[in-house]
Amino acid sequence: MNLEDQIILGVDPGTTIMGFGLIKVEKGQMKLIQMHELQLKKYDNHYLKLQQIFERTLGLIEEYNPDQIAIEAPFFGKNVQSMLKLGRAQGVAMAAGLYREVPITEYSPKKIKMAITGNGNASKEQVAKMLQSLFKIKELPKNLDATDGLAAAVCHFFNQGRPEKTNTYTGWQAYINQNPKKVKSG
Repeated sequence: MNLEDQIILGVDPGTTIMGFGLIKVEKGQMKLIQMHELQLKKYDNHYLKLQQIFERTLGLIEEYNPDQIAIEAPFFGKNVQSMLKLGRAQGVAMAAGLYREVPITEYSPKKIKMAITGNGNASKEQVAKMLQSLFKIKELPKNLDATDGLAAAVCHFFNQGRPEKTNTYTGWQAYINQNPKKVKSG
């Protein structure tokens, strides 16, 4: 794949709001295609939320045909239930990419913030302001989940070709090969 010309989908998974952003890279320059969010508050069933995440991610893949997906990895918090739900949200977004054989790369929140602002401890607002400046966005969204998704895509663009990238999967077999302890043999 030519790193100079590609489309990157960035996803900030969540069970309340899933943020996403798409960038097009032409001749090494980034252009914003769109950033938005999927509101999941109205669904009270966790499995229905997961279905919505899967379907929206799959819809974005089918509409924009991204060459890469960058996804924010879950952070480690104190609430185990919240982490479990967040991990499931990330998993179904990844499953949509794997289903369409789009390579996926995970980035920690700290790495994304570092790539955008130069500070791994930057606030969501600082990340959003930097993206606003970078893409000349007139008005930032009310919720910053959309800019978090966009930040994942931009982070991926900035980190391509660097060996220290986090996990990258090109399909189910790659995921299985890189995570043998997560797979049960039957």
